[in-house]
Amino acid sequence: MPPTEAPITPQVEADLLVTKRGCSELLVESEFAKKLARSHATGTPLRIKLGLDPTAPDIHLGHTVVLNKMRQLQDLGHTVIFLIGDFTSTIGDPSGRNTTRPPLTVEQIQENAKTYYAQASMVLDPAKTEIRYNSEWCDPLGARGMIQLASRYTVARMMEREDFTKRFKGGIPISVHEFLYPLLQGYDSVALKADLELGGTDQKFNLLVGRELQKEYGQEPQCILTMPLLEGTDGVEKMSKSKGNYIGITEAPDSMFGKLMSISDTLMWKYFELLSFRSMGDIALLQKQVKEGMNPRDTKVLLCQEIVERFHSRQAAQQALATFEARFRDGAMPEDMPEIQLGAAPLGILKVLREAGLVASGAEAQRNVEQGGVRVDSNRIEDKSIQLSAGTYVVQVGKRKFARVTLTG
Repeated sequence: MPPTEAPITPQVEADLLVTKRGCSELLVESEFAKKLARSHATGTPLRIKLGLDPTAPDIHLGHTVVLNKMRQLQDLGHTVIFLIGDFTSTIGDPSGRNTTRPPLTVEQIQENAKTYYAQASMVLDPAKTEIRYNSEWCDPLGARGMIQLASRYTVARMMEREDFTKRFKGGIPISVHEFLYPLLQGYDSVALKADLELGGTDQKFNLLVGRELQKEYGQEPQCILTMPLLEGTDGVEKMSKSKGNYIGITEAPDSMFGKLMSISDTLMWKYFELLSFRSMGDIALLQKQVKEGMNPRDTKVLLCQEIVERFHSRQAAQQALATFEARFRDGAMPEDMPEIQLGAAPLGILKVLREAGLVASGAEAQRNVEQGGVRVDSNRIEDKSIQLSAGTYVVQVGKRKFARVTLTG
């Protein structure tokens, strides 16, 4: 059924601007405007849903893109539902996968879930957040309920999903249980009577399934809001712990500050839009000042201090800046760099960088050498074929990655 009509007031239009800031898509915008108008007219908050599967024990800044949006909607007075997918994690989300994703064990899920909400509460207002686990309604479904749920969606619609289509055409196996994941994520929206569901752009198919299932169950369909995937510190791949390009929200202030300072001047503006709590007007002013000659580095410092202060404290942010300037502007090396021991000297510099964990791949190692970003004992390395003999070296990649590497014969 369509949302009840109510006037689109200037306040509704202002709330729409907040909702759409930095987003990729808002579907269907006209429906959501009506939902907002009805909420204002009746004083009934909308139910805003975000589901996260606890596939890893920690949250990084990439996760906070949607969490920040949730907080903005929370501050507008709406009910935020932080849904932990403890049941769906046992299936494994196939989104964006070219192989079947290994499901997690119940023990792994429970362990990871312990820290998820605590870390999410560093962004959300815990007093205004409803925390739920989808095992509440998925476990009671049983075999009969699961079959009835599956009867409400067709295989043809499921195969519209791009990653399923590619795998099918490529002869790559698709397990039947993978079809259940989007169905159950959609059923979460039915169980929670969601008005709006958030997710990354890679979740669009799953979010749309939620809309369709709500119609099947006689509910007003949710709107969906997709947020961009945030590139990591390499500026290429989406932020991911497995790719080593992430910034954890519980990382030490110095580490967080240094990693943020390492992002490119171009990527900095996307970080401002998606991570900063500054208004878009303030960000536009900063962009204007940079165009007029302000050093981008000084602008990036403002971003770093804001993020570090949010997850630590103002004092920690100031100390992190002082440490960064001493380390990189004044040439000081960190005292706490990791100690790495490698065998089989002589060893090529590209392999040293990979095995010391200073880069995620051989291609990244080669790119850093070619761009002049690799130093050994403060000497810039320009030859990617150089071999290091047995001994101990301070190896540096970029401005922030250091390791004391010992090569044995």
